[in-house]
Amino acid sequence: MELRVLNYFLAIAREQSIVHAAESLHLSQPTLSTQIKGLEEELGKQLLIRGTKGSRKITLTEEGMILRKRAEEILDLVRRTENEISMSDDIIMGDVYIGTGETDGVRLIARAAQSLQSRHPGIHYHISSGNAVYVSEYLDKGLIDFGVVFGDVDLKKYSALETSYSETWGVLMRKDSVLADRETISPEDLRDKPLILSQQESPGGSLTQWIGRDTSELNVIATYNLLYNASLLVDEGLGYAIGYDKIINTTGDSSLCFRPLNPRLENKMSIIWKKYHLFSKAAEKFLEVLRDLLSRPDSSDTL
Repeated sequence: MELRVLNYFLAIAREQSIVHAAESLHLSQPTLSTQIKGLEEELGKQLLIRGTKGSRKITLTEEGMILRKRAEEILDLVRRTENEISMSDDIIMGDVYIGTGETDGVRLIARAAQSLQSRHPGIHYHISSGNAVYVSEYLDKGLIDFGVVFGDVDLKKYSALETSYSETWGVLMRKDSVLADRETISPEDLRDKPLILSQQESPGGSLTQWIGRDTSELNVIATYNLLYNASLLVDEGLGYAIGYDKIINTTGDSSLCFRPLNPRLENKMSIIWKKYHLFSKAAEKFLEVLRDLLSRPDSSDTL
């Protein structure tokens, strides 16, 4: 499978037309069609559904959609590798890729980036958001350099910098809900309530242990991977979302409020990366600054 042909395939997927893709690639239509037919034969799968005479629009088969996703990842890695190798030894510039969930702890990443900006303005940062499963998947594929996670870290797979910053668990609810007058929320308060839980919550997880029930014994009405989406469900009265503080703004005229759990439940933030990962010079310098920042007594406490 040649990188050149993957670029051809992505051009067709983008243009939804062999004719328009050929024009953008400065190829003849027969040449492009032959290349894609060869790719389909190589993989043993049909990748494109050609339109009828009345509609020339190209659509992707299920296998074609899988290839599109993987081809984008492969070509992105190739571009990053070329950039990293071509950099001069005495110039530090390039890209740092970071995956993180929704957290105020991203301020720590921002501080490290800001401290590097004046010395190395050629370093650029790319932040992508998702839950811990997303972060781990992207780390494992080499699509990001660092991940920001909370709770336990698999130290067999990842190296980690543990911070002193932690997130507090609590319940996001409407201000007119029956639990809104409580200062804290106990496990008993939630056992008969419609709950909206993180998709990451698994049997034996920290929340499961705190509430003293398996998720199958609770009234879990919905799950989420980003709390903002869950907050919309809460706002519409669907249920109570359990998640971290400081993510959803509940001040001012917001219809929502946040109440911490009691007994208190917290998770510490760690910055992780894949063991034996070969960093670019930009990522190495960023990690160096992160280590220095975290060595200061007040690094995370004042976020």
